[in-house]
Amino acid sequence: MKILVTGGAGFIGSHVADALITSGNRVLIIDNLLTGFVYNINPEAKFINADITDFGRIEKIFTEESPEVVYHFAAQIDVRKSVSDPLFDAQTNIMGTLNLIKLSNEIKVKKFIFSSTGGAIYGDTDVRPTPESYPEWPLSPYGIAKLAADKFLNYYNEIFGLKYVSLRYGNVYGPRQNPHGEAGVVAIFLNKMLKGGQPVINGDGNQTRDYVYVKDVAAANILALENMDKVGIYNVGTSIEISVNNLFKEINKNFDNKYKEVHGPAKLGEQKTSCLSFEKIKKDMGFMPETDFSEGIKKTYEWFLLNNRR
Repeated sequence: MKILVTGGAGFIGSHVADALITSGNRVLIIDNLLTGFVYNINPEAKFINADITDFGRIEKIFTEESPEVVYHFAAQIDVRKSVSDPLFDAQTNIMGTLNLIKLSNEIKVKKFIFSSTGGAIYGDTDVRPTPESYPEWPLSPYGIAKLAADKFLNYYNEIFGLKYVSLRYGNVYGPRQNPHGEAGVVAIFLNKMLKGGQPVINGDGNQTRDYVYVKDVAAANILALENMDKVGIYNVGTSIEISVNNLFKEINKNFDNKYKEVHGPAKLGEQKTSCLSFEKIKKDMGFMPETDFSEGIKKTYEWFLLNNRR
């Protein structure tokens, strides 16, 4: 099939593009390269440097290329940036996404597969692992935008029959994650430690996340394509809570435990807990996270060791 991947030069998108090409699909990547990198782009993919908020150009690409399936990863990914500039976040994550959904419906794509978020949509919950049925009360413009996209996808499915899957991820980590900025604590810690710097844990470090390895996330995305009849929202995680303190200790093992555990001020409004139930996608599509946390951290360390000059 001919598949369009927005954000295919980025962290998760590039892994999914690779998996799609391995499966024998023709892949077209759209990316503005603001947070993605040319070296992440599979050489077998067709690449167009474009921004999803350039509505006229995106419409032209859809008309000329006529993709059969759309994977949407391109986004403003920084939660704190969304707080400081919610209008910018909404322009990309709501308006840019809505335009893609509208165009996908107009050319009658077979399926629209969306990269959403678990933690930022559910917030701190009293039910963990948290199922898809849990009430959604996001506490950041980033989470609000992702939830809005889910609602628009449901609307287009109910009214026009557009098939979609929205995958709500836990905290994705692994090779190719961008260590610059506020997103991705695994990448931030590894990058700093490989350069001899001291990582600083925000607050007491007891805040927990559901860390899911990027290859497992890519596998979930392929399952969403293979199960063409499945429509709706699916969590993608491990259902295991890991504290930032334990995350630091796991990373530090790869440095012979030479770094001390250093704490700094807590970030105002930071979410305390996040852990997702993946029972729905397991039942409907057979998804199981296969990468053990220690193994995933080691593989990520090895990649950063080879690529830390980028």
